Amino acid sequence: MKKWTSFVGAFILSYLFWILFLMQDFNILKLGSQELIVGVIVSIIVAYFSSSFFAKKDGLWLFKKFRFINLIIFIPVYIWELIKANFSVAIKALSPNLNINPGIVKITTELQSDYGLAMLSNCITLTPGTITMDIYEDGSENAIYIHWIDATTEDTKEASEIIKGRFEYFVRRLFN
Repeated sequence: MKKWTSFVGAFILSYLFWILFLMQDFNILKLGSQELIVGVIVSIIVAYFSSSFFAKKDGLWLFKKFRFINLIIFIPVYIWELIKANFSVAIKALSPNLNINPGIVKITTELQSDYGLAMLSNCITLTPGTITMDIYEDGSENAIYIHWIDATTEDTKEASEIIKGRFEYFVRRLFN
């Protein structure tokens, strides 16, 4: 049953992305039957090769408990955090005196799933000024070691709130 649901979940996600990439001017009526048929074929091929990596337990996890809606809501939140971090790093880089304090800080998270930890780490790494160095899993509380371009604090709790920001809330809603 797991393989079948993983295949279906990967197929649906691939096909949705296919349609999103082909839409012109957000008008789904401009898509022809050829594009839709080729999309089905490509999505079947992609699902065949990627379904074993798509989900460990349930292949349709993204389509349950409003997770897909939470993912759609998370995208503009992430873009806004990315814009803020870009401006912050640009201001620091372009200032006449480079006033930064690089350091490695430990942040804690209550996320337990591998996918959740990976997504939180990627969100942090893709945000300018921070790079995830290591994930330390220890039972109920996991730690992530971050290289921070301007380490304003060494306190784990305060650094966790600054770096994780709003990411952890949405990642928790997606993966826990």
